[in-house]
Amino acid sequence: MQPSVRLGMLTPSSNTTLEPVCAQMLAGLPEVSVHFARFRVVEISLTDEALGQFDIAVQLSAAELLADARCDVICWNGTSASWLGLQRDRLLCEAITRRTGIPACSSVLALVEAFKTKAITRYGLVSPYVPEIQARIVENFNSQGYACVAERHADIRTNYEFASLDDDTIRAMVRDVSRAGPGAVAILCTNMRGAPLVEQLERELDVAIYDSVSLAVWASLRAAGISPTRVRGWGRLFDVGHFNGKK
Repeated sequence: MQPSVRLGMLTPSSNTTLEPVCAQMLAGLPEVSVHFARFRVVEISLTDEALGQFDIAVQLSAAELLADARCDVICWNGTSASWLGLQRDRLLCEAITRRTGIPACSSVLALVEAFKTKAITRYGLVSPYVPEIQARIVENFNSQGYACVAERHADIRTNYEFASLDDDTIRAMVRDVSRAGPGAVAILCTNMRGAPLVEQLERELDVAIYDSVSLAVWASLRAAGISPTRVRGWGRLFDVGHFNGKK
């Protein structure tokens, strides 16, 4: 079948995880293709230079390239709003749609939607980030009414190196935060290979796990009018009984 629905993803330039994972996740949807536009992101910290990587004008330029491919939706497949403030992604999505006429979404806003849908107020946080970034994330989500009951972070600042975290390390981090009894666990980073581990860990720990790449795909499918429940084998986020997506 010739793909007829195109999902566009804005991608950090040094990310090596989200593209193959998105392709794997969507392999069972022959009418859907996924396309990527990169912009420069190499370090995650609170320095002025690192924060400046996420200038909306730069992201809009990348979004315009996806618009040239006539994508049906454009998603910011990154997590910068978790430490910069959720309003940054709201403004970005509005600006993308205003500039291109294409619906827009983001991984971080999808996480908030997931929390709201399941009435989750207590969560566990797993990330590769440095302590000051992790603290900002906890603070921002707390201001939205979501309490972090346990967190683990890998203290890495180079975006490329996030992908070097192995499966056993990620599993251990998720298991650690799950002991606090959160309503869900968030694996927050689109260059951390959490998504392929989610289904097995959910069975083991009996807790919903929301991975950032999975959330980006989930939100993009919904925005494109396709039921996320057609994605199988990637965790509760996509289950029929967990969310009521579009058909």
